[in-house]
Amino acid sequence: MRILKISLVCVFVMLGVSCKSARSVVASGKVNSKLTAKQLIKENGKREANFKTLQAKVKIDIIQDLKESSYTVNLRMERDKTIWISATLGLARAMITPDRVRFYDKINNQYFDGNYKLLSDLLGVDLNFNKVQSLLIGEPLYNLKDDNYIISINENSYVLQPKNQSALLELFLLFNPSHFKMDSQQLLQPLKKRFLQIDYLGYQDVDKEVLPQDIKIIAVEDSEELNVIMEYKSVSVNGEVRFPFKIPSGFDEIILEDAN
Repeated sequence: MRILKISLVCVFVMLGVSCKSARSVVASGKVNSKLTAKQLIKENGKREANFKTLQAKVKIDIIQDLKESSYTVNLRMERDKTIWISATLGLARAMITPDRVRFYDKINNQYFDGNYKLLSDLLGVDLNFNKVQSLLIGEPLYNLKDDNYIISINENSYVLQPKNQSALLELFLLFNPSHFKMDSQQLLQPLKKRFLQIDYLGYQDVDKEVLPQDIKIIAVEDSEELNVIMEYKSVSVNGEVRFPFKIPSGFDEIILEDAN
């Protein structure tokens, strides 16, 4: 996976989740050395998001090759169904659903319309709508009931990792002892020299939902590194949302090729 590919995927990562500016969640809990992996998974399951819809403005900073770009976008989500994002003046717009990923860019007159298999091949990680959604709302990328995990402690976080780590993909999940949401998700592919880290730097309470406030993503391949920082503002949940999306005529289709 080349950094160019990571950059394109970050368009979809921007489809983040959001948090109301009403009240930050204070993480003052302490780890319990007697907590079992099963108990941690159960506690985390109790914190799963229950909102139906979400709207927000998201400030996004992208740092690559010592160059920084900043954007503010509008985000709308219908949980488990649609994630939609629109840049200022509708110059770029993206929408993903469980079976489709679409994006168009009016500045360069181009568009992308594809499925998750293509993006999964580019990332080297099995990707679907649920995983993208989970990543962005501070929930585990993988279903914790699908594997056996062992628990350990790293500073003031609980760490879960599969009992039998794969040689192709190593997974480490860090949980906060205060609210049992994610502190970090880390995926390592040693043979391909790839590393993806998603840090949840803070959470907020939005109508009794504990959702991320700031997310930092670090993607590394060989000596190349990409950083994406997202801050969520002006958030509301469970309101009425619309998802207008139509690819303009005459645009060129973006064709992704596997450069590996």
